[in-house]
Amino acid sequence: MKKVLRIGLLTVIALCLMAAVALSLTVGWRPFIGPKVRKLTDRKFEATPERLKRGERLAHDTGCIFCHSPHDDKIPGRPAVPRRELSGQQLPFAGLPGQISAPNLTPDRDTGSGNWTDDQFARAIREGIGHDGRALFLMMPYQNFRQMSDEDLASIIVYLRSVPPIHNQTPKTEIIFPVKYLIRSAPQPVTEPVPEPDTSDKLNWGSYLVARSGCNDCHSPAVRGQGIPGMKLAGGFTLTEGEMSITSANITPDPSGIAYYDENLFFQAMRTGLVKARQLNPIMPYSEYKYLSDDELTAIFAYLHSVPPVMHRVDNSLPPTACKLCQGKHGAGDQN
Repeated sequence: MKKVLRIGLLTVIALCLMAAVALSLTVGWRPFIGPKVRKLTDRKFEATPERLKRGERLAHDTGCIFCHSPHDDKIPGRPAVPRRELSGQQLPFAGLPGQISAPNLTPDRDTGSGNWTDDQFARAIREGIGHDGRALFLMMPYQNFRQMSDEDLASIIVYLRSVPPIHNQTPKTEIIFPVKYLIRSAPQPVTEPVPEPDTSDKLNWGSYLVARSGCNDCHSPAVRGQGIPGMKLAGGFTLTEGEMSITSANITPDPSGIAYYDENLFFQAMRTGLVKARQLNPIMPYSEYKYLSDDELTAIFAYLHSVPPVMHRVDNSLPPTACKLCQGKHGAGDQN
């Protein structure tokens, strides 16, 4: 009997060790023990006219206003509803793992950010930890914002502090199992200073701006939240909002992408949403990217034309068909 119990105990121990090794080699322990979180500090960013002006522009071209505001669907470009900017909204996209809200970022003390500290803001923007200590869902592109310079970060927070408070209670974010636990692996503390990008190096600066503006997120296909190797910026990410569904374009310098763009056409697309006579879908936030400076757009264009070309046809005027490259369904998918 003792021998049977000893064998049983050893079997249980062996199974536990195997499970521990399997967890370590796959999802890791963060889904169970929680995300990496650094302690908050009492830092406060000085409000200066320069930071306020810079922060207002950054709030547009980083997507803060686009994602955290309700939109007027009747106006081309779907700009934010006037006097409701940054007041938050439940994200309207289909296929999300639960009910996910972009919170009210105005300094309203009851429903917005009025009680958040500057470092709580900073930790959320670059590290993916909400003011309440939870891991943020990855539609908040904090993994890209990890590269955001300290001065860009300070300017955004100074601007968000300055906007009029709006009382608007957004629905509570409720992420389904197991995603609510798996996203705990994503946050990473930022503990070292992040300098300004070298604007004299056009390609490096362009890479910084592409990450800051979220181009990678929408224009790179993913499967279960993981990017597909060799498909960076090649299009194929589909967003569905109500009856509107759109798949992002290939923006690599391949003939199936934007090889035919010159700098003037790129400026036109980013500033007006027009590619010659073709109107871009307003899910593409060109109403916000028009705030990018000429120098910034030039750097982005130079960087996009430096990345490896990827042959991947996406044509939203055609019915969706299966695509073996991005593993999704979109117009011209069967041509790849």
